[in-house]
Amino acid sequence: MVLKNCLKAGTRIAAAALVAVTLLPVMVNAQDKEVSEAQLEAARKVVVANKALDAFDEILPLMAEQTRTIFIQADPFKSDEVSAITNEVALKLAAKRKDLNEMIYKIWANRFSVEELEQLAEFYNSPIGQKLATETPSITALSIGAARQWQDQISTEMVSLVREEMQKRDQENADAPAAPAAPAGKPAQ
Repeated sequence: MVLKNCLKAGTRIAAAALVAVTLLPVMVNAQDKEVSEAQLEAARKVVVANKALDAFDEILPLMAEQTRTIFIQADPFKSDEVSAITNEVALKLAAKRKDLNEMIYKIWANRFSVEELEQLAEFYNSPIGQKLATETPSITALSIGAARQWQDQISTEMVSLVREEMQKRDQENADAPAAPAAPAGKPAQ
């Protein structure tokens, strides 16, 4: 039973990974056009300068932790073995990180000319560009938090206003005089 649960969990992880690995390049490549080596090199410089890859550094450790947790929950008596195997597999998969980096370089290369990429790299290598690259993750996180807070406030306000309006209309309908009944045999208009 434990092995069966472990295999089910492993199958789910493998299926999700397979779908992601299969579809991501298709989605990325569907939008891509051919890019020159000069565009790719210029894109690499921008991506490194603006620290765009930093946001993806936790993907593999997070996946390893989730995988380890699933297998340990399925068979707690093998936790040491599961941890060791998961670490081995994660280290092997770390070499594939360059594939993600290349996809990101291509995304940038497809959206900017070499000249634009060079200008962006120059900007991101400047003190203000480095500050922007450093502050962008926290600005983004704070902005998302602010948007969620605003959404929660607006949602609460919207529900309250709709409720008030519904009650008002219900009261108006209750206070309105009843429509006269139609004579027998004659449909109401």
